[in-house]
Amino acid sequence: MSSQGTPPETPRTVSILANRVIQPRFSELVQGCRKLAMNHLAEHLDLVFSHAEDTLFDCAEKAENNQVQTLFFDSMRDIRQQWPHIERLYHQSIARRFDEFIEGRTASEIPVDLDAEQLALVQNDEYEESLQVSNMVSRVKARCAQSLFALDQRLAVLNEGRKLGEDSNPFGPLAIASSLREAMAPCAMHVKIKTILYVLFDRLLMQNLDGLYEALNARLIEAGILPNLKYTAQRSPAPVDKPTKTPDAPSPATISNASAPPQDLSAPPPSNPGALFGGLTALLDDYRLHKTEAPLLGGTPSIDSFAPPSAKRTYSASELLEALNRLQGQSAEELAQRLREPQKVDRLKAELHQQLESRSDASGQGRMASEQADVIDLVGMLFDFILDDDELGDSYKIALSHLHTPYLKLALQDRSLFTEHSHPARRLLNSLAQAAVIYGGDGEDGELLNKVHWVVERVIQHFEGDLGLFESLLDEFTLFVATLRHRVELRERRAIEAAKGRDKLLDARRQATDVIARSLADQMPPAAIRSFLEQSWTDVLVFIQLRHGEQSSEWRRASEVAEHLIRNGSHENQETVQGIREELRKGLQLLGHHEADISRLLKGLSIDQQPSKTEQHSPVTPAAPIQASSKAAPDVGTGVAAAVDAGTEGIALTGSSRQLADELQRVEFGTWFEFGGEQKRILKLSWFSSTTQNYMFVDHSGQRAAVKSLAQLAGDMESGLVRILPTEPPKPLMDRALNVIYRLLQRLTGRRSDSR
Repeated sequence: MSSQGTPPETPRTVSILANRVIQPRFSELVQGCRKLAMNHLAEHLDLVFSHAEDTLFDCAEKAENNQVQTLFFDSMRDIRQQWPHIERLYHQSIARRFDEFIEGRTASEIPVDLDAEQLALVQNDEYEESLQVSNMVSRVKARCAQSLFALDQRLAVLNEGRKLGEDSNPFGPLAIASSLREAMAPCAMHVKIKTILYVLFDRLLMQNLDGLYEALNARLIEAGILPNLKYTAQRSPAPVDKPTKTPDAPSPATISNASAPPQDLSAPPPSNPGALFGGLTALLDDYRLHKTEAPLLGGTPSIDSFAPPSAKRTYSASELLEALNRLQGQSAEELAQRLREPQKVDRLKAELHQQLESRSDASGQGRMASEQADVIDLVGMLFDFILDDDELGDSYKIALSHLHTPYLKLALQDRSLFTEHSHPARRLLNSLAQAAVIYGGDGEDGELLNKVHWVVERVIQHFEGDLGLFESLLDEFTLFVATLRHRVELRERRAIEAAKGRDKLLDARRQATDVIARSLADQMPPAAIRSFLEQSWTDVLVFIQLRHGEQSSEWRRASEVAEHLIRNGSHENQETVQGIREELRKGLQLLGHHEADISRLLKGLSIDQQPSKTEQHSPVTPAAPIQASSKAAPDVGTGVAAAVDAGTEGIALTGSSRQLADELQRVEFGTWFEFGGEQKRILKLSWFSSTTQNYMFVDHSGQRAAVKSLAQLAGDMESGLVRILPTEPPKPLMDRALNVIYRLLQRLTGRRSDSR
């Protein structure tokens, strides 16, 4: 869209160069790199805009309803209007990061990924955006690890030898992706539209950064900046006889620094994942030194307990990997049958020890090295936590437990599984568990569980050390969950619309009933006319109110016809009686009555006759309860109306329940409630009827699951049968597990005596 190219040099840029820390002899080179990068980004950002309109149009054509279709069409116009502003802010953000690099202050000012505790504090939409940016950045880091490493080293030379901090490269993927988020922040866009733009940005710009990094390195090499640099970014140790590729794995030095144990091991678990892992290994060493016999989480013994005390020899990484490969191969056999039973941690440890012993030349003399034992026990406790997690259904616990062997193999090769929130295998495990918690109810259980089984099978059958497998499975599973979430949201919207329809029908019937009751007050029409008004004509009024509203001329005319009919023609001439008959005929036709039925009903009215003497002297009685005729709109007797009667009957609000009722009226839609009783249910508040004072709840699949009156819900909460669940999002599975393991090890080593 833009024809401006890169932003022009500004007085601020000149001033920055005057105060730079970049060596003067590199000024022209630095500016050349800047222009190269800005031109590349501008060109690909234009592609994002040019594809956005076509993509939104396609989405509009496939929209599930008019409301969503309107959103896409309106967004096409909004993006056309806002894109120049977004583009300008994007280039300004990139230029600012470059200026900060020149001034030497990028390390402290470029934003980094949010950790788990920070993510718990942001709104859902912000979390989704953070996740989009994090995923884009992780993929580029894994794909471009070599060229990014070389670019970091060469930029450090330009920066007077100061090494760039993590993610502080002004041309790095985090800077490029975060700039888009900053540029879109001032624009009021629906999260669906932002997601589409992020996907296009990832596909059209982020996935084409390889060429930019190669061009920047070539420009710097041409200028003589580290022309003979070799790629020395280290990987986590892998067996010498079978090298494995672990993209973007940190070097051992990085792991050591990030995983330094906290100074006080009796303090609560650190929020930093690296410090948490360091504390876990320190606590495990202490546990192994003093309390070897005490079982770990789930009552499982330490891997050290399987080796005899006299064992001197430690198993090599190659031996351990070969044993795990054999176990993984055995798991792949008859996997569908195996997935019916959980993979117990103690059994796997025993099988691993047996595999190592069966291939050892010195039987009974082998034991695990300390670092290996730490990882084996830590992964074992992770999967014991999964098998005991109350938030997961049994079928999902069983399925996830079979990931133990490949995850253990991965963890022994790549410790960043514990130290990096963005690790693809960690994110995949978290995503599988999160989907099971949210959508693992009866409505979607079969389809979701089949997909989880499919993922588990792919990992067991195909993982040989390449993290790309976890990336691809995560992408596919995320797409599946997005489709599942869309169906759940659609089902919930339909449940809300149905509830609104029932509510509107109930309100219309009440208004129609009131009209007839007022017309009958102090009147004594013949029984046939009274019955006709209380049944058929009430249905006509309901139909007119729903279609035209109570302020319409049709409503007023139908109400007047009721009054004329009640007078039974006693004060009406024949012409007026004929007019009433015609209006009655038209009204009954609205309900779909056949002509024969209409003639029969009108003949039975005999509106030109006077009431009998008995009827004249009989006392006036209140109108009987209205019952919908067979031709009326759908009956609400088993829906909201019945729930009102059942919910309020016999319930008196006490002082405390009245206070709860006041609080309930301030609860937001989307709040989750726990319903006790014989079978605990977790349901979401989806809609509240101001007409009936009813709350409607849906289950995890979006189906309507309960309708409670305000009085009934307050009473149930007072008695403890219902409670509101915390609103903060739960921590990811691995974060929860590692914190529980940390506290357990603190107790086992005497660091803490409480059960927190």
